[in-house]
Amino acid sequence: MLRLLFVHAHPDDETLTCGTTMAHHVAAGDEVHVLTCTLGEEGEVVPAELAPLEGAAGDPLGAWRREELREAMRRLGASHAVLGEGAGASSRYRDSGMEGMPSAHHPRAFVRADLVEAAGLVAGHLRAVRPDVVVTYDPHGGYGHPDHVQTHRVTTAALTRLDASERPARAFQILTPRSWAVEDRSWLGDHAPRDVGWRVPADDDPYPPSVVDDDLVSHVVVDEGQVRAQAHALAAHRTQVTVRGDVYALSNDLAVRLSGREAYVRVDPRSGTPLPRPAARHTGGVPGWEQGLVGDTGA
Repeated sequence: MLRLLFVHAHPDDETLTCGTTMAHHVAAGDEVHVLTCTLGEEGEVVPAELAPLEGAAGDPLGAWRREELREAMRRLGASHAVLGEGAGASSRYRDSGMEGMPSAHHPRAFVRADLVEAAGLVAGHLRAVRPDVVVTYDPHGGYGHPDHVQTHRVTTAALTRLDASERPARAFQILTPRSWAVEDRSWLGDHAPRDVGWRVPADDDPYPPSVVDDDLVSHVVVDEGQVRAQAHALAAHRTQVTVRGDVYALSNDLAVRLSGREAYVRVDPRSGTPLPRPAARHTGGVPGWEQGLVGDTGA
């Protein structure tokens, strides 16, 4: 049994981006942990009956989303923690909101966090969990959200603080190969629900920065059998996500496919620099991509 730690910015990010991977490794008997850096207090609420939570005094949305995270992780079989939770505090940092929002000026906004302090907290969690594998965002934070970028920055800084005996053997950043993104858009044109007003991305809509040339990806988890587990966990995040079969949408009503496949680049845990792609040793993945995140734990 090996131990994996996924570091994310807000509740639901973990299931949206890595739900298949987490379910796959839980099913394989590995120990899966999630560390969430904020409670997502600036999230846009989807269900009308929960709309009063959004922007309310006292941040009730953060407390609600903490319970959604708890239930989602129960459904996936993963352990979970919030950065700075404990001793009467629900979290150390607060959701900064999207770029340009006034919430970025809140005294506890994660984007304003002192890097040394925040990295020290993450390093302490790493020392407590002692994972073999750490997963977080790429330098763009997937799609540029300030808290995702900060999560990448803080996690990378935390790893550099660890000595050789404490440092995980493997570290990964989340990417999407361009060929998958193109295939998913085509698939959505035929399969996205038409009765709920969801939009399907146009062929010429720009992709987020985490969609990269295929040869920048080193590792994949391909396990279509875990789509149901991912969808079941994602449905627990009901303030943020609506799930219909193997398609979901956020508050923007843009349809997204749950494809049962997720991709990564392996990086040097000491620097965050991408490592050379491995020789093709895949087992069910695509030639040139290694299947799974554990394998041999050599550096």
